[in-house]
Amino acid sequence: MEKIEEMANYCLNCKLKPCSEKGCPIKTQIPEFITEIKNKNLKKAYDILQENNICSHICSIVCPQEEQCEGSCVRGIKSNPTHIGLLEKYVNEWAEKEGYKYEINKKENNGKKVAIIGSGPAGLECGYELLKNGYLVDIYEKDSIPGGILVYGIPDFRLSKNYVEQIVNKLEGLGAKFITNKELGKDFSLEEISKKYDAVFLGIGAPKSSRYSLSENELKNVYDSDVFLKAYNENKYIKNLGTVVVIGGGNVAMDSARVAVKMGADKVKILYRRDRAHMPAREIELDDAIKDGVEFKELTRVASANEIDGNIKSVNCIRTEIINGKAVDVEGAKEFEEEANTVVFAIGLKPDKALIQEQGIELDEWGYIKIDENGKTNLANVYAGGDNTESKATVCRALAAGKKAAFGIMKI
Repeated sequence: MEKIEEMANYCLNCKLKPCSEKGCPIKTQIPEFITEIKNKNLKKAYDILQENNICSHICSIVCPQEEQCEGSCVRGIKSNPTHIGLLEKYVNEWAEKEGYKYEINKKENNGKKVAIIGSGPAGLECGYELLKNGYLVDIYEKDSIPGGILVYGIPDFRLSKNYVEQIVNKLEGLGAKFITNKELGKDFSLEEISKKYDAVFLGIGAPKSSRYSLSENELKNVYDSDVFLKAYNENKYIKNLGTVVVIGGGNVAMDSARVAVKMGADKVKILYRRDRAHMPAREIELDDAIKDGVEFKELTRVASANEIDGNIKSVNCIRTEIINGKAVDVEGAKEFEEEANTVVFAIGLKPDKALIQEQGIELDEWGYIKIDENGKTNLANVYAGGDNTESKATVCRALAAGKKAAFGIMKI
């Protein structure tokens, strides 16, 4: 506790609160909860966190604090920032250990009913705000377990599924009904479901992986990152991976590489066309992958694959360099081979444009759902938020989008 108090006292308690107002997508009251740690009032600190964000514990574990809250900390201008993430994690772990519960103040039922499609962070936060304010909420999930990317995308060695289950239980305690194994576009349409509810929130994420062709022939053992991670999270390990090459440099690429190790790959390599300084993954995530035995090869672009009867034997690569912030092939560079038997693409996820357009929803020029300042789409009483509305995909940004849409729905 002494070390935690020292971390808390390091906070300047800035009046303008750039950590909250600029850095935190969901506007966590950071100086306020840290002040309560200073006052040795951990109950109040926990209440402040939970009132704003039911997924506070999850955010303390997976959020890129160095880019968000800590990245905006005044202390960080000339020195090291306040360890906001560690302080938030400590408070949540204290509450869990002590069995302390935040008492949610729920308003009386207002007779209005909302359907939430997708139970990822955006859907869970949207549901939480609506339930607190007296709405009846049904949450539809295409898979068998609620939680979306928190369950099927983030591996358990990074985020315990118990934390997600706790959130689901809290929402059920507030009256939420989870309807699993029901998928938009297959089991029901938006038009159909809109007739049964006063409003609908779409939090269906970005399920389509980006990839490019490695051969004119059909290849075996080429996976999209979401499929690869889901196989691990469902304990359906992919066998005989051999040497795995992960293409990409984000946190998903790090997760995919570490998952490959856990699933028994002989060797795992991350091949990334940029250098370490220009990669989007958190430093801590890359470090953890390397500790797990993953090789990291920067400035390497995978161009094609060599195969026999559809089985990958190696990949052909080209050296790259960074010019004006962009990765380009080194002029005159010759291709070289890297051993590979399995390839995992982790170069980004995109919304399902065909599904969205089939429902009559308007997209923006980048293929994301077009919404206004309240999270509303072009359709009456249909709202959206999360990875299907923006490319900067983090758990906290999705939570913020869900909250924004909930307040938009309350204006109806």
